[in-house]
Amino acid sequence: MTFATLQFVRKMTSSAARTAAIKHVTVIGGGLMGAGITQVAAATGHTVVLVDTSEDILKKSATGIEGSLTRIAKKKFADKPEAGQEFAIVENLKTKQELFSALDKVAPNHTIFASNTSSLPITDIASSTARLDRFGGLHFFNPVPMMKLVEVIKTSQTSQETFDTLVDFSRVLGKHPVLCKDTPGFIVNRLLVPYLMEALRLHERGHGSKEDIDVAMKLGAGYPMGPFELHDYVGLDTLKSIIDGWNKMEPENPLFAPSPLLNKLVAEGKLGKKTGEGFYKYK
Repeated sequence: MTFATLQFVRKMTSSAARTAAIKHVTVIGGGLMGAGITQVAAATGHTVVLVDTSEDILKKSATGIEGSLTRIAKKKFADKPEAGQEFAIVENLKTKQELFSALDKVAPNHTIFASNTSSLPITDIASSTARLDRFGGLHFFNPVPMMKLVEVIKTSQTSQETFDTLVDFSRVLGKHPVLCKDTPGFIVNRLLVPYLMEALRLHERGHGSKEDIDVAMKLGAGYPMGPFELHDYVGLDTLKSIIDGWNKMEPENPLFAPSPLLNKLVAEGKLGKKTGEGFYKYK
């Protein structure tokens, strides 16, 4: 999973125009998440600029967006196919702080900053800027064009106007926003990551094979993926980074305890689908 960082430029015309305030969007980081956010923002009439460290990454992002739009067109125009014709910023606190500190020095005062982090405290990222009241979190889910949920994170310093603007922007994108406090993992990952880690511990204790655990959760709980399949989809290095960060914040919390098996696989470079092998092998 690649994480993107968002910078939102808002025209401060009047409070009555708040629902249409965000017109220009800059997405920094052209990975899966950044490309997905770019696609949904452009599709809803926003002017979007996608930024990354090389032209090759941007070409790959454009190719991915084109492929996604083609798939959507095929579904939307299944009966009339002719009608259908008509990586970057990572999940690292220091990196994000350096980025936003640099942007803070050049962006207009009215610019709203929002980070798409899934696990880092928004307050800590925002601390590198002088616009704590205009800084919030927008956590999209992969694949962005398909997933309806957006977690909108409000820190103790985020102004109500900024928060309302981010909520409105999420709705304009066709998403369903939910309010989250600035706590580890917000809502979804705060519940999901401990579940994934407990599946690992269950396996480490010899109480179930990864295959049986996956089948049990799919057939017994109705989940589309088992926990080990989801580990591989998200990326073992990403999950290790999240749990290591949470363990550092709350070392006494057993839910945040690291996994020897996870650490071993990451050290061996077996990171999941993106490397061809994680808990399972992929062609």
